[in-house]
Amino acid sequence: MCGILAVFGCVDNSQAKRSRIIELSRRLRHRGPDWSGLHCHGDCYLAHQRLAIVDPTSGDQPLYNEDKTVVVTVNGEIYNHKELRQKLKSHQFRTGSDCEVIAHLYEEYGEDFVDMLDGMFSFVLLDTRDKSFIAARDAIGITPLYMGWGLDGSIWFASEMKALSDDCERFVSFLPGHIYSSKKGALRRWYNPPWYSEQIPSTPYDPMVLRKAFEKAVLKRLMTDVPFGVLLSGGLDSSLVAAVASRYLAESEAACQWGSQLHTFCIGLKGSPDLKAAREVADYLGTRHHEFHFTVQEGIDAVEEVIYHTETYDVTTIRASTPMFLMSRKIKSLGVKMVLSGEGSDEIFGGYLYFHKAPNKEEFHQETCRKIKALHLYDCLRANKSTSAWGLEARVPFLDKEFVNIAMAIDPEWKMIRPDLGRIEKWVLRNAFDDGENPYLPKHILYRQKEQFSDGVGYSWIDGLKDHANKQVTDSMLVHASFIYPENTPTTKEAYYYRTIFEKFFPKNAARSTVPGGPSVACSTAKAVEWDAAWSKNLDPSGRAALGVHAAAYEESLDDKDANQLNGSSQKLQEGLVEQAAAVV
Repeated sequence: MCGILAVFGCVDNSQAKRSRIIELSRRLRHRGPDWSGLHCHGDCYLAHQRLAIVDPTSGDQPLYNEDKTVVVTVNGEIYNHKELRQKLKSHQFRTGSDCEVIAHLYEEYGEDFVDMLDGMFSFVLLDTRDKSFIAARDAIGITPLYMGWGLDGSIWFASEMKALSDDCERFVSFLPGHIYSSKKGALRRWYNPPWYSEQIPSTPYDPMVLRKAFEKAVLKRLMTDVPFGVLLSGGLDSSLVAAVASRYLAESEAACQWGSQLHTFCIGLKGSPDLKAAREVADYLGTRHHEFHFTVQEGIDAVEEVIYHTETYDVTTIRASTPMFLMSRKIKSLGVKMVLSGEGSDEIFGGYLYFHKAPNKEEFHQETCRKIKALHLYDCLRANKSTSAWGLEARVPFLDKEFVNIAMAIDPEWKMIRPDLGRIEKWVLRNAFDDGENPYLPKHILYRQKEQFSDGVGYSWIDGLKDHANKQVTDSMLVHASFIYPENTPTTKEAYYYRTIFEKFFPKNAARSTVPGGPSVACSTAKAVEWDAAWSKNLDPSGRAALGVHAAAYEESLDDKDANQLNGSSQKLQEGLVEQAAAVV
């Protein structure tokens, strides 16, 4: 991942302003420690902090067209850049960078080229001929981008809030799948897939189509000129990424430089569920596995830094970001600069445990749509900023544009959790890779119950965080929280603790408005909390909060009637899981 900063329409274009832009861009250097670049044109500035993944020797940014009238600063990877170059044979390329195609595509097609890009990206482009500019963000929001406005009429864009928050009166998270055009003076959505309307699809489930699409998504993300690996928790999603990458690595160009044995990485408290499962998957796949441990205290000590880098006070995100942040530092110390990760699958396939309670396929599908649309505020933000804090790039094959479209076109009846039919969460994905002749994974891994990452690293991690927060925040502080924090008021001591740290780093009103709020259980949206009346009594983002679903569900004090209902539900679900397990043995 790189860091970008662009400013247009500065009243002051003195040397002091240039120095200020350099200073602000330096706040993003953790994202791109390999090189820095700055292009100035009158009152316009485009700055770049580079993490060199493709063409490390000549791909420094900003990038240009042939006569340098078009300037672009990019954070991301364009996986189809070689195919796009074939459409631009009349253009002269200066570098081997995958991102250089953006400048030439703009020359060839004007502003309507963004949908041609297959990858993850945030970019800002300046046309010096008329001083017009555009900014765009990838379809799902895998890469971060913020947009701000200065009191002098200037407009700002940056990869992270910390690069513009001090100099902008107002700023927002730039919407995924959108483009801003200075000529039109507004944002418009360039990404318009069929699922975005939330209409219920009817395409029959074809396991081979789904499998091939995912394999293609993984393979294209092996585009690299630097050492890489896979983040492996031992759960379904990361295990499938590792299985596919391991199976096809020898055939890829990356193997010529870095060998055909895949490196995998896992972190957890000693004895945690993830460590055990990841080791088993790594042994099965024959990867070079790296296992890292952390203590609850080490995690607590890192929380302030995690909040500074992730720029959020969302409880779920901070819980999961902390071990990922610690692991990324270890990975970078080994000389690795790029990793594949399993984010996005739970949103696409309804993998969170609360989906067990979806009342029908319509609500199931609409919830998956809502979850994907919000990914840039949660898991994409976590995966990107936790890794980028240490100059490590995370790629997410489940959020491949083509794969998402195929998966979201499936009739959601197939995604519904049906213990009576032996279908647990994400059954359509598990079944697609259930190959008896040439197995991708062992059966019990392929059908392992979902763990939230923050749970899987060790249940005592969450409990330790809560205990620490309880010591920092008094009852009186929480009672008066609505007066101190009237917007997105924290409702737990843990949330209050994170909020105080966030406000220290980002005190402006605009900053707190970039973070989502609302009730949630086991990572649900606020709408899905309505699926079960008992959930409103236990609003916690941990997977264990899905009462009556998770094997390690919280013990909740309920009246006898509610308890009986939950116990009955739990018994039926457990019976269904047993039937399913028997069917696949």
